[in-house]
Amino acid sequence: MTGEAQPMLLKAGQPVPAIAVPRRFSARHFARFVPNPKTTPFTFGYLVVLLGTTLVLKFADPDVTERLLRLSSTDAHNLWRRPLTSLLTSALWLSDEGWLAYVVIFAIAVAPLERRFGARRAATVFFSGHVLATLATELPVMALISAHVLPASAGHWLDIGVSYGFFATAGTLVFLLRGRARLVALAAMEAFIAVIWISDDPATLDSVVTLLGHAFAAHFGLLFWGPRLRAAAGRQASASVV
Repeated sequence: MTGEAQPMLLKAGQPVPAIAVPRRFSARHFARFVPNPKTTPFTFGYLVVLLGTTLVLKFADPDVTERLLRLSSTDAHNLWRRPLTSLLTSALWLSDEGWLAYVVIFAIAVAPLERRFGARRAATVFFSGHVLATLATELPVMALISAHVLPASAGHWLDIGVSYGFFATAGTLVFLLRGRARLVALAAMEAFIAVIWISDDPATLDSVVTLLGHAFAAHFGLLFWGPRLRAAAGRQASASVV
């Protein structure tokens, strides 16, 4: 606003709306990104389930929760004995109590994919990444244990969480970006994977397996689901024009 225009508005008794309008806009803008049962039912419902299991871990008997986690773990030993049970239930638990952090993570990666392509496709990307990244990392561990290259203890470690599904959806979203934004997002995703590995105990087998699982899931979403969903969006746009 110029120096001449502001006195004119003040003389006319018109308030300068530079404070109220951005505040209302920012609230509405922020609300659009919060998962809710109407626009993102898969994301919202999944977060509700994770909240429930997190509360179980917090308040239930420790012996009961330890048994539940062991039954759900996708480590090589449990995956061999209970493949379907462990694959289906391992993504229902969080490895810590940071549920609110996962609300932010899902709002960034899973909810945008669901808003654009629907709940069915978002769930397919998420769970296919979870299952395939688990098999791609744990089956070689099984083989190495069977060949006595790794000790039997290498197949007994707690492997639960939603990170493989998250990175699959994140990789898909990275591909859907264009130009410099895609390069920046790709670099950020790769750096995030590296930071998770370094912040853990990077020399241990479970840390290496998790690193490879994150990398597989992210690039599976990037190279497999990304091109397919972009092609599907293009066909949908063409059909709407016709």
